Amino acid sequence: MRDIDFDFENTGYKKMENYNEIKTLKIAANYKDVLKELGEDSEREGLQKTPERVAKAMQFLTQGYHANPSEILKSAMFQEEYQQMVVVKDIELYSMCEHHMLPFFGKAHIAYIANGHIVGLSKIPRVVDAFARRLQVQERLTNEIRDCIQNTLKPLGVAVVIECSHLCMQMRGVQKQNSVTTTSAFTGEFLKETTRGEFMRLISANLH
Repeated sequence: MRDIDFDFENTGYKKMENYNEIKTLKIAANYKDVLKELGEDSEREGLQKTPERVAKAMQFLTQGYHANPSEILKSAMFQEEYQQMVVVKDIELYSMCEHHMLPFFGKAHIAYIANGHIVGLSKIPRVVDAFARRLQVQERLTNEIRDCIQNTLKPLGVAVVIECSHLCMQMRGVQKQNSVTTTSAFTGEFLKETTRGEFMRLISANLH
């Protein structure tokens, strides 16, 4: 896990980072070899610290492997006699395609129908991050978020819709810059067309 802090007292600006030093050294050594194989000079000024920077960036981008999404939800579950839809939409999402290790990013829209328990609203975006900060495919990511909320909170239903742009389609391969991929997953009451339709209307509406 990484820890980042800032010290402004003596130097004006000093960033202090704590990463797994052994992992950082191993990953950096591999990226140094990659640079050489690509025809670059890893010793030139602009690239001297690049392997270390990439090693730290990759640890940051995959920190979800060290998170327990179910425990995130359990840390803020409350008994409440509420059995209506709770929607959290437009959750920013950043992940890495496991096929090409290029980013994909976009928004997640999530809803559940409470069944005796509600959860702190900030925990839902945290669950998204816990699964997104791994090597992923969008389809699996959608199902993992749905299943975690369903199995942990045990609501009457869960709805997840994710919309993302994939750099593996935009920067390489087919190179379609304006394409967006949408995936969805539902349980319980959201399998009913009327309930699912209400959810879709809510996430499409500009209510704020």
